[in-house]
Amino acid sequence: MPALTIAPEQLLDFGVAWTAKGGSLGRTSPFSSSDLGRLFDVTVGRALAAMLGGIPIDYAPSATALKPAQPDCVEVGPVRVIGGVRPQNFDVGYRPDGIRFTFDSKTLNDAKSVGKNWQNMVNDLATEATMVHTRFPHAVVGFMVIIPAPCISPARLSALVQTLERLTGRTNVSDSFHRAEVAALVIWNPDTGELSGEAPRADSPLRLESFSAQVQAIYNSRYKGLPPHAGE
Repeated sequence: MPALTIAPEQLLDFGVAWTAKGGSLGRTSPFSSSDLGRLFDVTVGRALAAMLGGIPIDYAPSATALKPAQPDCVEVGPVRVIGGVRPQNFDVGYRPDGIRFTFDSKTLNDAKSVGKNWQNMVNDLATEATMVHTRFPHAVVGFMVIIPAPCISPARLSALVQTLERLTGRTNVSDSFHRAEVAALVIWNPDTGELSGEAPRADSPLRLESFSAQVQAIYNSRYKGLPPHAGE
């Protein structure tokens, strides 16, 4: 799976919008909070499609469809999953015979939102992972949390990193359902559009540059050689 790369120029206009609104992103395009999440969703979807052999991407799946519109494609949200807890729409999915890969991005875009919502967001991630794994224990579940650097204090960043690290790394199908297989924490600078080189630390499994390798290793361990990849 190709490494996920987001160039500074892709985020710079979001930074301009963030600054213009006094340290927040609006909900109306262009350069809204949803647009920011979509940028990362598309990046993940394209890398996943490349890993799977250059298969097609459906960029506008039906929010209510229980199967993909094409027999073997990556879907870039909304992807409907009927799990063991509740129905849920995810941002990226691959479901040729049921869910094999599902992904959600979460953006917290101002200091107030980070302070009020980060713990609730963590609870949501654990619930989403549980919801998928109770019906699809072999599914690879991925998450990404995206936060502007000025919005999070060092102490809160440390707490978030430690919490997310506890909720990821599900390598065996017998592991706890509430854990995700892979997660990334993206801290970005609104002034430059650059991603932080310091947080999370270089050896953390939450680094964006390690996301793809983790997905590929886990996916291969569960599905390599099985249809529609038979003979690969």
